Formats: sequence, C-alpha cells, structure tokens
Amino acid sequence: MADQFDLIVIGSGPGGYVCAIRAAQLGMKVACVEKRATLGGTCLNVGCIPSKALLQSSESFDDAAHHMADHGILIGEVKLDLARMQARKADVVGANTKGVEFLFKTNQVTWLKGTGVITAPGKVSVDGTENEAKNIVIATGSESMPLPGVDVDEKTIVTSTGALELDKVPEHLVVIGGGVIGLELGSVWGRLGSKITVIEFLDRIIPGNDGEIAKNFQRVLEKQGFTFKLGHKVTGATKTDAGISLTVEPAKGGDVETITADVVLLAIGRRAYTEGLGLAAIGVETDPRGRVVTNGHFATNVAGIYAIGDVIAGPMLAHKAEDEGVALAEILAGQHGHVNYGVIPGVIYTWPEVASVGKTEEELKAEGVEYAVGKFPFTANGRARAMGMTDGFVKILADKRTDRLLGCHILGPDAGTLIAEVATAMEFGASSEDVARICHAHPTLSEVVKEAALAVDGRALHI
Repeated sequence: MADQFDLIVIGSGPGGYVCAIRAAQLGMKVACVEKRATLGGTCLNVGCIPSKALLQSSESFDDAAHHMADHGILIGEVKLDLARMQARKADVVGANTKGVEFLFKTNQVTWLKGTGVITAPGKVSVDGTENEAKNIVIATGSESMPLPGVDVDEKTIVTSTGALELDKVPEHLVVIGGGVIGLELGSVWGRLGSKITVIEFLDRIIPGNDGEIAKNFQRVLEKQGFTFKLGHKVTGATKTDAGISLTVEPAKGGDVETITADVVLLAIGRRAYTEGLGLAAIGVETDPRGRVVTNGHFATNVAGIYAIGDVIAGPMLAHKAEDEGVALAEILAGQHGHVNYGVIPGVIYTWPEVASVGKTEEELKAEGVEYAVGKFPFTANGRARAMGMTDGFVKILADKRTDRLLGCHILGPDAGTLIAEVATAMEFGASSEDVARICHAHPTLSEVVKEAALAVDGRALHI
C-alpha cells in the first residue's frame, strides 16, 4: 500500500526544505523527495554555501597577501594550499547539509530518497515506489543556462558547479556573463591569482541592478584586476593544446576575435529545472521559459499541485524561495501566508558587496514616478576608514511627494547586512525621514545608511 502524507515536497533546496519543516510545524504529515545523497539542493551543495566559503577564504588570502601590512601585521611570504581551502569548503557544506537532515528528524519530516515523478494529482512515484498526498509542492529549483557552441565538461569549460571544484588556480579564467554568479566566482579565482576576463552580451554588468551602482562596481572590479569585454558574445569554444579557444564577436556585429583561456566559466543565467517530473503528462501548465505557472497562492492549474522558488516566476533567490515555502505551508494550513515581492533584497557577495532592495532609478523613470535621491559615500564614514574599506556609497530613493522609501542600493563593505535595515523600513512603509531620525550607533557602517537618508532632504551631516 502506498505511503500516505498530507504534503509531499519535491526538492530539498531552501524553498523545499523550509516548506516541509513549516508544514510539519503546523501539524501536517510531510515527506520531502530528494535524489541527491545530501539535502539542501543546489544552494547548500553546489551554490550559495560553497561559493561563500570560497569567497571568505579567498578574501582572507588576499588580505594576508596584500593588505595586512597596512595594519602593521607583517606575515612574510603567503602561500596558497588550495586543497586545504577546498577541504574547508567541503566541511562547511557538510555541516549545513547535515543540519537540514537533523531538522527533518526533529520535525518528523520523511526524506524520500530518489527521483520523484508526479504520476497523477496526489501521487508521487519515487524510484518506482508510489506515495500519496493531499497536496504536492514542486520545489525543484533551477540549473545553469546552456549556450550553443560552448559544451560544458565541468573540467575546463565549467558552470558554477565545476568552478567550485577546480584543483588548481587557472592562469586565465574567462567568465561568460557579467551577472552575480560570474562576478562572485571570478572574484574567488582572481584573488587567488587568475587573470579574469568577463565577456558580457549587454553593454553593462549586473543587469537589473541600479545603473549608477553597476558603473561604479565595474570600476572597483577593474581596480582589482578584472578585464571587461562588454557588448560581445561568445559563439564557439574549442579545446586546443593551448587551452580553450573562444570565438568572440561584437553583439551588434563586427570583427570576430579569438580569446584563449585555461578555464571558461559559463554563467549566463539559470533556468527552471522540471526535467522528468511528468508535468506535461498530467497537464501542469508551464510558460515559454519553462517555469511552472502559478496563481497568487502558488497553485498550478492542476488541483492539489503547487510550486515555489526558482521553478516559478520571480527572482531566483534562496530567501525568496524560503519565504514562499513558509507562505505556502501556512496557506495549506488555513492561515494567511504572504510574500511581499517589492521588498526582497538581493546581494552580490564580492568585496565590496553590492546590495539592493526595491526600485532602481531606471524603473522609477520608466514608471513615471517622481522621486528624490540621497547618497552618501563610505569615504566619509569613520568606521569604513578605520577598516580601510572606503569604496562605494549608499543610495536611497524616496517618493518626492510623500517621502516613502522606494528603493535602496549599496556598493560597499558588508552591504548585504546593511540592506536589511532599509528592507525592514520599507516593509513597514517608512519614509527616508524615519530612517534619518533613528539613532545609529557610532562608529558603524550603518551610519552611511542614516546619512544617505538625511541626504534625500539635503541634510547629510558629514559631507
């Protein structure tokens, strides 16, 4: 007889495992399907967590090699033990994935190990064993977007997965794509000694982010040794004795050139992963981009089947998926789960970091919204000077008439933490005046947020 559950979640990434845990907390009998040997999905296994471990390690290496002397700390010759660095990363990943397994046990979530297929509404087959549930959640996440002519082998032509596992530092790493993943992993290997070339189809990096932030961010990365080839596309990749030979040409047409690299990182974006789920056979609707179509409550067009995270529309962010998982579990329990999509922060974990929440200037102009801008640089902040980390600024956008916060964009040290204050303020409908009136501790980086809020009204104090 098939096992009976109130809820079966397919996929144990941040959206899936959080949804499963919250549903169990609300009294449901829950199972989660995962085909990997460990829980946590792409994020914990080959995404967010291992990349942040390597980012932290490479920052420490760069500090020791180039910046500690500024603080009067003389280390001598700094050597890289990449194998140990990779082993530490593996330890971090293991601790996180085991943590999710522990949470499943404490919350009595059943892990169904294997590949799940939805055979009918209310039925999920896992490696041939049928299971039944009142409701099913698709939380299968996303995969790296392919590029015609560039065949990934995860050794010399890699996605983010392979870029996290390199056993030696490439002499020349070419990154195809000027987005978050490419710039983060480019930073890792650049700090460890690689020459980094970024080829981007558009005429700017980090599309979707505030344009002014993007321009300044590019300048900072160029100071760190990045070379950018914007407005160009890669049309082919050939393996030669000298490495990988890339055929590159201007996006709008022009002379073709060849660029040779030891390793090529393909990072042009991600796409929803629904392969093998059986969605077409049971009539679950998908959009032209392969994403599962849902309504405002995460329901698909087939009764009892829901979807969350990267597999549906919206930003492909782990925390967005988590919030959707919690909201859906609460909806299924008869509560009023909700996600405010206007206040989901995004962070790029380079150094300095880039963080944003709400609208960009470009979006406000396109929507015809009148707004005021307040900016304040980290160069004028005492704590940033003491840290020796003065690149960047905070930029706050507020409604010109009501002063309500519309967006915030930060390039600077610990931007990913600083953005939380503005996200909280926006969640409660605050104005720039509200943030400006809050007493911020001194000396802290958060004072830059306060000063930017003051600057909206032309009242910045320290510039």
